Amino acid sequence: MPRLNPLVADLAPPPIPSVQAWARAYDGSLGTTVDLSQAVPGYPPHPELIALLKAAAANPSTAAYGPIEGDHSLREALAIDESALYGAAIAADNIHITAGCNQAFICAVLAVSEPGSRVLLSNPFYFNHETSLRMFGIGIGLVDCPAEGGFLPSLEALDAAITTDVRAFAVVSPNNPTGAVYPPDLLADILELCRRRGIWLILDETYRDFLPAEARRPHELFLRAGWGDGLISLYSFSKSFCVPGYRLGAVTASPTVVAEIAKIMDNLQICAPRVGQIAVAEALPRLGAWRETNRTEITRRANALKAAIAETDGWEIGAVGAYFAFVRHPFAGVQSAHVAEELARRAGIVTVPGSYFGPGQDDYLRFAFANATAETIGFLPGRLGQLGAVGGA
Repeated sequence: MPRLNPLVADLAPPPIPSVQAWARAYDGSLGTTVDLSQAVPGYPPHPELIALLKAAAANPSTAAYGPIEGDHSLREALAIDESALYGAAIAADNIHITAGCNQAFICAVLAVSEPGSRVLLSNPFYFNHETSLRMFGIGIGLVDCPAEGGFLPSLEALDAAITTDVRAFAVVSPNNPTGAVYPPDLLADILELCRRRGIWLILDETYRDFLPAEARRPHELFLRAGWGDGLISLYSFSKSFCVPGYRLGAVTASPTVVAEIAKIMDNLQICAPRVGQIAVAEALPRLGAWRETNRTEITRRANALKAAIAETDGWEIGAVGAYFAFVRHPFAGVQSAHVAEELARRAGIVTVPGSYFGPGQDDYLRFAFANATAETIGFLPGRLGQLGAVGGA
């Protein structure tokens, strides 16, 4: 067989199918499987959005190519939505639509990085960010975000990690995997440091619509003069509109960066899928109340998880927010992959090992609780309590 690309061959298989496979050995004795592995909304799209999707799919024009940067209607609608959220002047030419937020990340890093350069990630990191960089041969540096610091980076650690080959620092807030929310002042300081050191801040805001009510404005970075000279923001419609299968994401950046991303998209995909773009462009200004209801529901599920873990001896939430909690398990010295596998096989609870998100994370499991109702989350204390001892390494 001819040689395969070693940068891809060396990657582990996709994590979510791997951990979900463990649950197939669960015998169902404690009830139905509780799948906390993948960040998917546990409720369907709004009926009005479903109708809009149907209408768009039935329109023959949506089978044609659209603009590389995205349909203008969606770029305009998102610019208006973000302008209201951030209290800033964001225009359609600041927006580039992509096929999901993973693609938005790839477009962003390819726009700012070249062979031999590096991108900094937080540790723990979102595993798709790490594997995307590896398969493109872009170097990776880690900025530790310790539990005692709320899984947030210090400016000192970031400053020390920036070397001449670093092009960007990529963070997720609210964070995947920990759920930690970066305070606005910290984000402002990070952006200022990045600009001073001549690197980009790539800010993945996939889960921004699920912040608590008291923190509805995620930050004020778009109010800073010349923000486009250092900030690239990423977004996903998948969670907010319950359409992950339609693959719809976005980049908010300067028109100069948008133009560079258009070159990349022309080679990756030509344009994002059109049906979702057209439907969401109409739904975005209409479904504000529904999105608010979803935010409240996700907060209810987060509170249910906090209560469930508080009832369970030995288990502890390290951080929680939006869709995720980083939960410390009680089995000191046991690898998190072994704990997660035993939890799936014996208790029917599917989680992701902390080790999948970076070095030094074996004490934790990621619980993606948005996929489970508050009532289902209430089963966790009994299941976790019956797990008993977990041996092995």
